[in-house]
Order: sequence, then C-alpha cells, then structure tokens
Amino acid sequence: MKKVNGQFFKRLFAPQSLRYQLLIRMLFILSFILMVIGLLQFIIMKDFLYENEAASLRSKLMTIPIEALLTEDILTKPPNAGDPGFLSREEFSLAILDEEYTNLLSEEGLAVPEISESERMKLRNDFDSHLPSDPLLVEDSNGTEQIVVFRPIPPDFPTNKDGFLQMGISTASLQLILWRQLLTFMVLSLVALLAGLGIYLSVIRKTLNPLSTIVDQVKSISASNLTNRVPDYQGQEEIDRLSRSFNEMLERLDISFEHEKELKDQMRQFIADASHELRTPLTSIYGYIEVLLRGASEKPEQLAIILNSMHGETKRVITLVEELLLLAKLDRAPELHLKETNLTKLVRNMIPNLTLLADKRTVHFDLTEGLKVMADPDKIKQVILNIFHNAVHHTDHSDGSIQLSLIVEKDKALISIKDNGPGINKDNLAHVFDRFYRVDDSRTRKYGGAGLGLSITKSIVESHKGSVEVESSVGEGATFKVYLNIKK
Repeated sequence: MKKVNGQFFKRLFAPQSLRYQLLIRMLFILSFILMVIGLLQFIIMKDFLYENEAASLRSKLMTIPIEALLTEDILTKPPNAGDPGFLSREEFSLAILDEEYTNLLSEEGLAVPEISESERMKLRNDFDSHLPSDPLLVEDSNGTEQIVVFRPIPPDFPTNKDGFLQMGISTASLQLILWRQLLTFMVLSLVALLAGLGIYLSVIRKTLNPLSTIVDQVKSISASNLTNRVPDYQGQEEIDRLSRSFNEMLERLDISFEHEKELKDQMRQFIADASHELRTPLTSIYGYIEVLLRGASEKPEQLAIILNSMHGETKRVITLVEELLLLAKLDRAPELHLKETNLTKLVRNMIPNLTLLADKRTVHFDLTEGLKVMADPDKIKQVILNIFHNAVHHTDHSDGSIQLSLIVEKDKALISIKDNGPGINKDNLAHVFDRFYRVDDSRTRKYGGAGLGLSITKSIVESHKGSVEVESSVGEGATFKVYLNIKK
C-alpha cells in the first residue's frame, strides 16, 4: 500500500510527461505569484486601514473638550453623548496619563493599554518639540490589540494636570475586514487557478503538437530506412532547431552506415583477393613438391628448375605477407618517425638505385634545390620506390622513358613520376590505388606483384597529411603526383 501511494505521489509531483511537467511547474509558479500578491495586498491594506483608523481616532480625540474630561461630569455622561457619529463607550478606551493612568470610562469602555516608559519619554519630547505623535499598537490587560493616539494637556491648564490624553480603539473590526478581504482573494485565486489550468492544458497540447509529430516520425525510422526526414519548419524556433539537428544526425548516420557498408564490402573483397593471391603461389609450391615426391628430385636438371621456381613462389608469398602486414599497420596507427627532411637530398641519394632499377630505360631527373618537409625519410623512400617500380613494370625495357621531378606547386612539395607506358583508361583510373587492383586491360603485367604497392603508397602519403593522384590517358603514359607539406 505504501509503495502504491509512493508511486502515485511520484507521478503527481514528478511526472515523466513533458506536458504534465510544464503544467505542474506552471501551477507552482502561478500559486507562488498569487501568494506573494495576496501577502502584499494584506500588508498594504492593513497599513491603509490602520492609518485611516488612527487618523479618525485622533480627529475624534481632538474634538473632546479637555474641561469636560477633567471634571467629574465625565463619569456620569460621556462626551458628545448626543452625537450619533461619536463612538460609544464600549468601543474605545480613554485615559489620562501623567504619573499613572486614570481611566476616564471606568468599566464601561475597553481596558486601558499601558505604554512603556521609553515611549512616554518619546511622546513628551515630541510634544515639547511641537512634533506630531505617531499612533501605537498596544495590547491591553485583556489581550485586545488597540490603536492608541495621544493628545497633550497644556501645562498651564487650571486643573494643574501635566500629562496626556490617551484614546484607543480595538483593531478587531479592522482584522475582520482584512481576513474577509484575504478570504475573498483566496477564493478568486482558486477560481483563477482552475480557469488557468483548463486554458493552459489546451495551450500546452497545441504547443507540443510539433513535438508529437517529431516523435511519430522518429518511430518510422530504422537502420534500414534512414531516408525519412522530420519537417524542419513548424513555426516554433526551438522545435525547428531540434528538427534540423535531428535531420543532420540522420544524414550523418546514413553516410556512416553507407561508409560501413562500403568498408565491409571492401573487406570481403580484400579477404577474397588476399586468399586468391596466397592460394596461387601455395598451389604452385604444393605442385612442385608432388613432382619432387614422384622422383624428380633424382634428376639434377629438373631438381634445379623446381627449386628455383619454389624459391620464387616462396619469395612472392613472403612479399605479399609483408605488404599485408604493412597495410594493416598503416590502417591501425601508422608509426612515423617524423623529422625535418631535405627532400631534394633524399631523392638525389636515391638516383643510383633508381637508375639501376630502370635498367636500359631512359630516366630524367629535374630537382628543385632546398625543399624541406617534415616526414619519415624511410617511408618517403618507399613511396618513391613503389611508384618508380610501377613505372618500370609498365614501360618498354628498351624504349621506356621515366621522368622524376621535384618542384613547388600550390605551396606544396610535388614529387612527380611520369612514364611513357600504355596509359590507363578512365574506367580504371579511379581504382588505381585500390588494394589488389590490376589494370590488366590497359597495362600489361610483365612482373609479379599483388597490386598492393600503390595502396601502400597512398596510405603512407595520407599518414603524412599529404595526397597522391594520377593523371593518364590511353596511349600517353601515366603521371603519379605526390604532394607533401613544405616545412616553413
């Protein structure tokens, strides 16, 4: 039972619905405002009524003849008894204050409230200075609160009375008026709250309709259907911003899923290609071993041929595995040892090896002096060797021509390697840097290789925050361009 009650109060005071959260908070705020207004109204009305009552009482006190008060006639006949506008004896207290209090109305009026000695001294100082005295709120011996006003008795009066006239009136009627006023305000406030509740529920429902539309639209979106979009203009700035942000998120998710799909397709293709590339040399090695087991090992001529072929295929497998491991490292987190590198000097030191690799092909070098970059020298050497080796493979052994240049273009260091091979058609140009991709239709493979060299080249260049691209047309050779940031 306690648990059920706890859940009820939790739903009542801490609802999960935004609509009811706004409603509860509005009620709390409106109730607080009405409470403050009621309190201020009570205080202001009380001051107003008390000041008016004190002014009226002081006016009545000033109309009472002091001579009548200081004679015995006051004990038998009240002042202005025939005046219907005057107060009756039961409604007020009247006394003379000098050394002690003298009740002028005996038992007929209210009990005379007594003020403190400090208040008496203040009254005397005010009257001596001809200053108006302030009314006081004092409780009498019966606990009745009275508004008390004072009037000085002239010191040269014939009766030789030296003191004050004190007149008081109960505040009970004023408090009754105040409480009636407060009760009326509370009733009107309750009516206002109930009316506001009905109006606010309708307003909230209409205001939150765009949000409900977004929720309904979101329910129709799934991982397989990210093309739906929520309306991005519904007439509410905050909701419109939410809609635009949500649509942008959907766009990013859509792109991310498409990219993930492409990566999965590429991974499946990569595994298939890698398996095929490994299978071919392993199958050859397996076949050679079978030939050896059949007796070829006893024939020196066949044995030498088979062993050389097995050596070549084994070397091909090792190279392929090393390239795959290198690509895996580059994909995960490339380990670069960056330092200031004189690119011109690095290429110049590679000229003897490149010339030897080109064999009878013509090689031209055009190097701009003093180009420096932040790079890993060994990785940049590998980039140049991969591209140069690719140019060697796809140019004629005797008539082939390769041009390597190092210049500044677009505030970047440009390594350009151009050959006069058969070129690449447009359909294959976009796939040159794909893994295991071979442009068999336009460039004849004369040497081994798994088609990973240019993929490795691209990964290395991009890890240096550079870029690599290729320009080619069928029959006009190909030009590979590597852009690196110049160190300033």
